[in-house]
Amino acid sequence: MNTKKILIDLDGVLNEYGKGKFDENYIPEIKKGAKEFLENLNREAELYLFTTRNLKLATKWLLDNNIDMFFKDVTNIKIPAFLHIDDRAICFDGNYNNTLEKVKNFNVYWKKS
Repeated sequence: MNTKKILIDLDGVLNEYGKGKFDENYIPEIKKGAKEFLENLNREAELYLFTTRNLKLATKWLLDNNIDMFFKDVTNIKIPAFLHIDDRAICFDGNYNNTLEKVKNFNVYWKKS
């Protein structure tokens, strides 16, 4: 097994978060293609679900969607990882001016017109 660790965000990456308003007691349905994505990515790295949601609720969601087997753990701690997959992130390219511009113009993919 490859020892690369990848942290994957739940909301907006694995679920249809962008279709509604945030509800701390309800996690929206799984995104189409997410299971196949995880199955393929799991061959390359150890996967960790990274979320600020209630960890028990997030774990139940994984079980209910039959994707729990792809994850080594569910965490709200930013553990050392090879990379993060998140819908609310900017990749730093070494240039602060470029990064500032990206911050000013940032919009999540599901809010783009």
